Amino acid sequence: MVFRRLFKKICGNAKPSATASPADRGILVFENTSEVIQAENRLTAKGWKISVMGPPPEIRTGCDLVITFPLIEELNILRELDEAGLTPLSVVPVTGPLLQPVGLFQVKDFGEHLMVRAANMKLVVEKETRTIVNVSGGGCPDVPYLAEKMVGRTLDDVPSPRQIGHTLCGYALELAYEETRRRCLP
Repeated sequence: MVFRRLFKKICGNAKPSATASPADRGILVFENTSEVIQAENRLTAKGWKISVMGPPPEIRTGCDLVITFPLIEELNILRELDEAGLTPLSVVPVTGPLLQPVGLFQVKDFGEHLMVRAANMKLVVEKETRTIVNVSGGGCPDVPYLAEKMVGRTLDDVPSPRQIGHTLCGYALELAYEETRRRCLP
């Protein structure tokens, strides 16, 4: 309830204008991370160009994620989510710098090693061998388990964090894992 009041105070009840261009983006805010993941799966399976990002700082309440989407597709996306029983708390157009979602990735090249951070999870690989040398961050109970299953294995023979993790940290680690694989192509 506090989140909804804060969100309305910051964003008002903004609706997209009739002249919104296809490049305009909106934000879908959900009750919890599980709903964000379900909505992401549903929308990407249907071919929509969406992104999962961190919420703008003004509406952050903890381990939050939001979905950005093409604002011109708002009605179709809301219908699709409604069919899946996934109703966002709010839908807001990105109208200014205060409502810009926050990118989830930070990448640091240490020469022999590459660290990719997604949200609060970090994945470090030895670039030459593509071996995972460290998994850290987050505060979820499955982080030690994820680290045990991944450290010492290569990017090609490790289980996907999304397959073995069940929390926001596992989800964030999956994002870091995919970004690391993309940057460390053989």
